[in-house]
Amino acid sequence: MNYQLLEARHISKYTLFLRFSDGVEGEIDLQDQLYGAVFEPLKHLETFKSFMVHPELHTLVWPNGADFSPEFLHDNLRVTA
Repeated sequence: MNYQLLEARHISKYTLFLRFSDGVEGEIDLQDQLYGAVFEPLKHLETFKSFMVHPELHTLVWPNGADFSPEFLHDNLRVTA
């Protein structure tokens, strides 16, 4: 499926609120996903908070080139009521 991330907000530490084009929204904690060379810098909280929603890829990206696929984010979202 082609998921498009529309909105992302920092909640606390490594937890983000995400909203997708299919109406699904909720929170995701990415702390346990920050391993490997490209993700190591994101363990620094200020660097982690420098994410943006890429306007063409419709997913989270960071200035150092790190990103998560929108499918991964959508599938691991904790839906909030």
